[in-house]
Amino acid sequence: MVGRGERLAYFKWCVIMGDAAQEELGTRTVYSWRCTLVRFFTSPRDAEFYELFEQGTANLVTAAEKLVDLFENYEDVEAKAEQLKALEHQGDIITHEIMQRLHRTFVTPIDREDISLLAHSLDDVMDFIEAAGRAAYLYRIIKPTERARELARIVARMALKLNEAMPRLRHRDQFKWILKQCVQINSLENEADDVLHAALAELFEVCHMDACDVIKWREIYEHLESATDRGEDVANVLEGIVLKNA
Repeated sequence: MVGRGERLAYFKWCVIMGDAAQEELGTRTVYSWRCTLVRFFTSPRDAEFYELFEQGTANLVTAAEKLVDLFENYEDVEAKAEQLKALEHQGDIITHEIMQRLHRTFVTPIDREDISLLAHSLDDVMDFIEAAGRAAYLYRIIKPTERARELARIVARMALKLNEAMPRLRHRDQFKWILKQCVQINSLENEADDVLHAALAELFEVCHMDACDVIKWREIYEHLESATDRGEDVANVLEGIVLKNA
């Protein structure tokens, strides 16, 4: 039986030699080898990438829901910030696993650069969610604003849509549905922009607010809105993958 190393070497030779390989071995033989080796290298690794992305978005939903809970039920802030930190760490583990598999896999189910970009974009969303919760704790925020609650809810809605879209990436017949979700995610990012602008305007309208509080809240607002920006980046990557593979 031909071993994995021999198959890899032969496949590389067929790819590099191209027409010369076909002339030497015959078109049918080379084509058969290519088909066999593509199946060898992409199965079951295809499922592993998709499963990791789905784990990433599920983890994102959990973090976004805890972010909403933090601002809606503002108590035990330190413990809730620690929970967000633990979820952010779990997201890092998932991202590292995706990148390790990417470097070990010869043939990937989607373009390598898209896999990398999708993994890092998801990681960026998680980073900003965790940063918002951490800032609320570190800055000793006494009471959250309604604008912070609004932004947190938008982040959670976006995370849910990403989590709904990700499993459908496995199925070409679901690509149109993914595109529709991407449009809705872009709309949520626009909504977050509007809330951010209103929130910043309100900071400077309240004349009695301490300058330090203005600085604190501006940073928290920007973390929350940045999470939606990165969520839109994820949607843009998904859209590109769908359009390239439709």
